[in-house]
Amino acid sequence: MGAALSPSRAADFMQCPLLYRFRVVDRLPEPPSLAAARGTLVHAVLERVFDLPAERRSPEAAHALLPEEWEQMMAREPALHALVTPGAGPDGRGSDEGSSEGSADSGGAEALFAEAEALIDRWFTLEDPTCLEPAERELYVEAEVSGVTLRGYVDRLDVARDGRLRIVDYKTGRSPSELFEGKALFQMRFYALVLWRARGVVPSMLQLVYLRDGQILRYEPTEHELRATERKVQALWVAIERAAHHGDWRPRTSRLCDWCHHQARCPAFGGTPPPLPDDARARALDPRRSGVTSSEESAQVRQAQPLEAVPAGGR
Repeated sequence: MGAALSPSRAADFMQCPLLYRFRVVDRLPEPPSLAAARGTLVHAVLERVFDLPAERRSPEAAHALLPEEWEQMMAREPALHALVTPGAGPDGRGSDEGSSEGSADSGGAEALFAEAEALIDRWFTLEDPTCLEPAERELYVEAEVSGVTLRGYVDRLDVARDGRLRIVDYKTGRSPSELFEGKALFQMRFYALVLWRARGVVPSMLQLVYLRDGQILRYEPTEHELRATERKVQALWVAIERAAHHGDWRPRTSRLCDWCHHQARCPAFGGTPPPLPDDARARALDPRRSGVTSSEESAQVRQAQPLEAVPAGGR
């Protein structure tokens, strides 16, 4: 595969080129986040609830899926144990001083499940799963667009009898202010562009379901807008290639810097990045990293963009 880009890596570069470098080139580890883990857990349950017969899709049935899904998550990512183990921090030895997500203080797994249950309950007030039969869940989508392979996972794809497509994405944060709405819609237009190129049909509806405050953002994309998104993605990849060629990964400060794990290495905060590796250019353009679509990376994106913690944010 040649060039590849996922919405998560595109979002990283748009937010801060240095963040893209830290994740794709330097591959710096980041501690697990309770907010990201909670989001992944809720997404998993909302996917699995549709495995049940329609008449059994209830809040109680969804709650019952939480322990099993959480056990599977911890099996895949043992570091998650620290989030719900009293006194354990990211290293498993002690909770971080000043942490807003301390596992012991937040009540461990019981508190995690209670918060997840509240988000799930709110979803049932927004949509009626007994009347829904999604065509796809956690759908992997991929298409070559202007020489770049775009790929990602769509939370849910609904297909009407007349063939119209609705892309649905669950957000465990609050609905965004105008400041962040464009970022959320870019992700959805990204998916719509890929589906259009892959299936030849422009999705009729993009729907973001915000579970924190019970809001639904709906948007009807046009072919003209998706062509503009295509040009934006193409320009974004050119910018990534330019940064990789020159080794110029400048920080871009914003309110999201408050939740970045790499401030100590960021020049904008008096830090010094590690030396670029000899193969930095190859790493920056490696499709296995620039186009990563794993569930772990999706959780990382929720952690890197914790807009639910921003007063007017969303996911």
